[in-house]
Amino acid sequence: MTDKKADLAGPGIGSYEELEKILPDNYSSLLNPKETQHAIFAVKNYIEENLCKELNLMMVQVPLIVDVKSGVNDFLDRDGSRTPIQFHISNDHDKNPVDAQVVQAATKWKRVALKQLGLNTGEGICTDMRAVRKDYFLDHDHSVYVDQWDWERIITDGQRNLDFLKDVVRRIWKVLKGAEIYVQSLFPKLKTEKYPNLPDELTFIHAEEILERFPDMPRKQRETAILQIYPAVFIIGIGWTLSDGYPHELRAADYDDWVTETLSANDKTMHGLNGDILVWNPVTKRRHELSSMGIRVNAETLKIQLNITGQQDFLNLPYHKGILNNQLPLSIGGGIGQSRTYMLLLKKAHLGEVSVTVWPDILKEMCRKKNIFVLE
Repeated sequence: MTDKKADLAGPGIGSYEELEKILPDNYSSLLNPKETQHAIFAVKNYIEENLCKELNLMMVQVPLIVDVKSGVNDFLDRDGSRTPIQFHISNDHDKNPVDAQVVQAATKWKRVALKQLGLNTGEGICTDMRAVRKDYFLDHDHSVYVDQWDWERIITDGQRNLDFLKDVVRRIWKVLKGAEIYVQSLFPKLKTEKYPNLPDELTFIHAEEILERFPDMPRKQRETAILQIYPAVFIIGIGWTLSDGYPHELRAADYDDWVTETLSANDKTMHGLNGDILVWNPVTKRRHELSSMGIRVNAETLKIQLNITGQQDFLNLPYHKGILNNQLPLSIGGGIGQSRTYMLLLKKAHLGEVSVTVWPDILKEMCRKKNIFVLE
């Protein structure tokens, strides 16, 4: 069970000895560097345009830094393992200072923005979000620099259910699959029997159902195993404690709703109105997470989740008070990893082939030996 506990938070493989075994041999990029850049922006433009159409969103500006006292920064997990970069702005000789944090994700900020922008029910926003997550282990698909299509949409209380969540997820999958078809029309060499395309449809499965199939495996191994059966899944209910005494993965208590009761296909009681899109990556031959999303907490579930995680002091922050006092709209939202999506659709072996950031020398040298060249 120790392995299960260690697998709950903190992404990444964990050691460069292990990474060296995982990076593919006999790899050759299907696109040259110039083609890669053209393809990246073709995919970017397609997804932004069509995601906005499918979910009735508008593109908006998004912060890179936020005020500490606002409480809108994302702490990602609830165990305190990933903390934001914080700095002091002395401003006016410290007469009017600001303590700021670099964004880790715009999850909570988006819900506030829905109100600030005066949006109505059924309308939403999409952002070209950039963030820094300094506590990641840097491997083939985790970077300190994070880029996402962070989106959020206002919903009604009656839409806080699994059927509505699944409908939204299917719309997102339609866009991702459409982007694959589109980029392959521009660059036909991306369509190859060596690396199969994404399936037309996602399989929906609850985290508890995956645990029932693979009870002795830790989370990442369970995900890998289920992707051998279904190459693209949406795992429902991430954050709720499962029958083995552990959640599928730790999830922050103040954005996604992971406590609301639902029913499975065979009428078994489950929990959670959130989930992740995971696919099998034929290049890396590993699990590949594309998106994390969910119906957001309301006043009731926010209090329950913060009580479970022992973070009741958060209720004194402006963002959380806004939910408690029904001053912020009910919403659904999530983040779709941009570089993760480019890496998958352009059949790349490493995130650094589609994203410019910092990598340790040991990783760059390891990649060079395997004909993988990260951007610098």
